[in-house]
Amino acid sequence: MRPEWREVTVGKLVGDSHSHEVTDLLQAWSAGDQKALKELITRVYGQLHRLAKRHMAGQAPNHPLQATALIHEAYVRLVGWRNVHWENRARFFAACAQVMRRILVDIARSQRQEKRGGNAMETTLDEGCVLQPAKSRDLVLIDQALTKLAEIDARRSRIVELRFFGGLTVQETAMVLAVSERTVLREWNVAKAWLYQEVSSNVNPEVRH
Repeated sequence: MRPEWREVTVGKLVGDSHSHEVTDLLQAWSAGDQKALKELITRVYGQLHRLAKRHMAGQAPNHPLQATALIHEAYVRLVGWRNVHWENRARFFAACAQVMRRILVDIARSQRQEKRGGNAMETTLDEGCVLQPAKSRDLVLIDQALTKLAEIDARRSRIVELRFFGGLTVQETAMVLAVSERTVLREWNVAKAWLYQEVSSNVNPEVRH
């Protein structure tokens, strides 16, 4: 019997008492006001910190970044974005999650290249691990699997990215993708099963059929 999936979210990211102010700042940033981005980060820092902690939860204690530094690195990358139209807050947090994931994957890939035998996993992967906070040694494999899934089914890959890396709820994910919550739940379950099989087969080749 397979273990149950343990889904972890960072809580509601959309909707607080300052939502209209955040929307105004997103619109100003979309219009080219870079000062609006700095103010925006200040207003939503609490949510971003929870998101960063979610990303850092599985990293080693000696990881070169901590949550605060991850937010800073994400901010530096976001500053370079131009002509982006932010339709809602959920899309912004989804983008932040994507940037944070990219930063950690780049670091994990660099660390693997520095070590001999970097493709070896230290532990046997079980199904629950796929959607637990990803450790550096697992992160590259999960990223590779997501990239492959995107080629097969872009929406399912995006759902995993939003829910796993972004910590978005089913409702928020549906909002970002403009689909029903039922669709998100159905494709989320299919994608998780596919990812488990794909990542497991790369850890233990005999798993592949």
